[in-house]
Amino acid sequence: MQAIDAVDTRVLVLPTELGPETDGTAVWRETAMVLALVRAGGVTGIGYSYVTAAAARVIDDVLARELIGSDALAIPAARAKLLRAIRNHGRDGIGACAISAVDIALWDLKAKLLGVALADLLGAARTVVPVYASGGFTSQSDDELADELAGYVAAGHRRVKIKVGSDPRHDVERVARARAAIGPGVELMIDANGAYTRKQALALAEHFAEAGVVYFEEPVSADDLDGLRLLRDRAPMAIAAGEYGYDPMAFHRLADCVDIVQADATRALGITGFLEVDAMCIARCLPLSSHCAPALHAHAGAAATQLVHLEYFRDHARMEARVFDGTLPVIAGGIAYDRTRPGLGIELRAREVARLAA
Repeated sequence: MQAIDAVDTRVLVLPTELGPETDGTAVWRETAMVLALVRAGGVTGIGYSYVTAAAARVIDDVLARELIGSDALAIPAARAKLLRAIRNHGRDGIGACAISAVDIALWDLKAKLLGVALADLLGAARTVVPVYASGGFTSQSDDELADELAGYVAAGHRRVKIKVGSDPRHDVERVARARAAIGPGVELMIDANGAYTRKQALALAEHFAEAGVVYFEEPVSADDLDGLRLLRDRAPMAIAAGEYGYDPMAFHRLADCVDIVQADATRALGITGFLEVDAMCIARCLPLSSHCAPALHAHAGAAATQLVHLEYFRDHARMEARVFDGTLPVIAGGIAYDRTRPGLGIELRAREVARLAA
């Protein structure tokens, strides 16, 4: 037994590069990360979620006391404690993100204690995880969009995703401009973040298909299961959703409504929850895509047999490169995890953590 002797948190905030960024339904000016640090045997496991500082308070006030003295190698037992502890405080949303950060830290800690890469501990299905470059915010001009996408292609990306939905009247032209920027040999994906009505999304999908769009994420709100099902059945490209799934039942309901299930280990109860979604996708014969947080999904995605790609989200790739040593480059449209580095293969950059501390 390796007893957990400390649980700590950090809240980090990184302003966006060029002022406010937008998608179809939101505006943001910063990227916030809550770090969970779990220690045992002189080793520290790192976990995190992209969420408000309130999640750190949940870890400090509710979850940490459940872990002290627990066996760092017995993750299912720890998870059961965490789920019981959060019951009266609300499991979805901030509660799930807090548990996710801790679960990720526990897996990183276990792999480090055993001296193996996390993907190898989980049982890797592949050594290289396909990725897609994700950015193209609606706050950008068409020229800025084209420059960004051309940069992704030049860097070796074979799939790119842009945001749509802020101005539906302009979106057909915006998508056509994106296709012109990347050329015919790169997969084009779009994300409306739930901005469209059902009829808007269905009508626009026909036009987007003419530009070769192969993946349409959240054409309508992810809460509109009937609308997602309508688009899945009638739109000429794959329909995806799931980034706001917080527990297995949410994904069970969603599986009846989409072509591709999307899950985020920083929200969906951690590495444990992410692999549970993968198991459901196996049972339902559905592909899985991971949402954001590329540094950790490189390992979770390597172990997920149904995974088709990982989102290399611009803001999160930037944040992780600032905060961690050991982040992984994209080469020829994929990320290969480093088998020589234990755990997630990342370590904190202390000076950057201090600079970004909220």
